[in-house]
Amino acid sequence: MNPLALHYPSYFPSYFSINDILATNERVPCKFERAAYGLGYLDPSSGNKDLTAGTKLELPCWLARALYSRRHIVSCQLPKAFKERYREILKADASLVDLHMFSPHFYEFGRHLLPLAGPDAPILGTLLVETLRERLRRTMDTSLNSLDDDAGSHMAKLDELERSLFRAGRKTFHDHQLWLSRRAHIVTTSPMVEQHNKRKFSELT
Repeated sequence: MNPLALHYPSYFPSYFSINDILATNERVPCKFERAAYGLGYLDPSSGNKDLTAGTKLELPCWLARALYSRRHIVSCQLPKAFKERYREILKADASLVDLHMFSPHFYEFGRHLLPLAGPDAPILGTLLVETLRERLRRTMDTSLNSLDDDAGSHMAKLDELERSLFRAGRKTFHDHQLWLSRRAHIVTTSPMVEQHNKRKFSELT
């Protein structure tokens, strides 16, 4: 299956997702292909009201997509984390890479970049799929089988999507342990209820 088809156009960002908002705020290198009137404030160093053709700026991904889709006012380059040098590092052994250092929202950001990537879109789509595929088994094995100290050091190298999968794996492991020890049926107070009761108690005292 074409990796591009897996991520675009079938990918629909969520307006209410915090991770989606943070991912679209990451910066994209852009070049203005035509003059942009009234947008001089995007480049405070110029002091001009307008942006001239040829101006190069790093713009938030959401703004780059808006300007690109409107008659290609800007052209875009892939950010550093997705350029060839870093792609080669991931191809060598993606499982050992500190992906959070590359980009905290590596996969989410990458999917937003696909419409901006032009001829590099298939390469980017393949990179996202293959990186997740290579890292997923180790991530889930670690989440299910490691001690808390080891889990913390591994989790520090994961992007936000991988961290959510890691936490889900840890919860599954914990629930399984409770079931094995015949404690899964014990009814406990919800942390939210406990916090509410503590707040009410403090107000009374």
